[in-house]
Amino acid sequence: MIRKLIVAAFISISALSFAQKFSIIPSVGYAWRTAKTVPGLSREEEDYVKGLKSGMNFDISAYYQVNPILSVGIKYSNFSASSDGYILGYVNNMPVSVPVTTKDQINFFGPAVMISNFTEQTRHKMFVDVGLGVISYTTKTANVKGTGSNLGAELNLAYQYQITKNILIGPKLGLTAGTLNKMKINGVTYDFDEDQKEGLHRVSLSAAATFRF
Repeated sequence: MIRKLIVAAFISISALSFAQKFSIIPSVGYAWRTAKTVPGLSREEEDYVKGLKSGMNFDISAYYQVNPILSVGIKYSNFSASSDGYILGYVNNMPVSVPVTTKDQINFFGPAVMISNFTEQTRHKMFVDVGLGVISYTTKTANVKGTGSNLGAELNLAYQYQITKNILIGPKLGLTAGTLNKMKINGVTYDFDEDQKEGLHRVSLSAAATFRF
């Protein structure tokens, strides 16, 4: 009798462990910042800023499945862009074009939840996830460095095709939102007026892979 109880307990524990699914979901793609460009720029300045509006997008999420459709976890994403160009400057009160290079980074990190059909008996999977956390921005031009952070959010919708029991791949559409009310530039904090806030919103299109275990 005791042996039967031990076997039954072992089977129950094994089944429970099997049901506790983990998902690691990395993705790589391209993203476009959607905030409006400051008006009044010259053509050269507009082209320069345009180069910072799009760039590489990387993100990775880790989820624990709490029921057949709901998972909870954490999410990290990174957007990077750079631009080389010329902006108008003055030397001895004479206008000149000054070569400049700017590198931008936008990072997001925070808890997230995911709804998926990963447990359904089909190779065609989908998931929607949403995260709420900290979004940060770093921009560097020559020896000038600006940083700032605020509350941010991410929303993703993806189709995944199951190529093996544990690996899925497919396209993913992402939305990121966040706005900076102030920034620290070379150690000095500047508060922005309503029409000068730094919008960090972007749309991304990526190739995503899901690894389940």
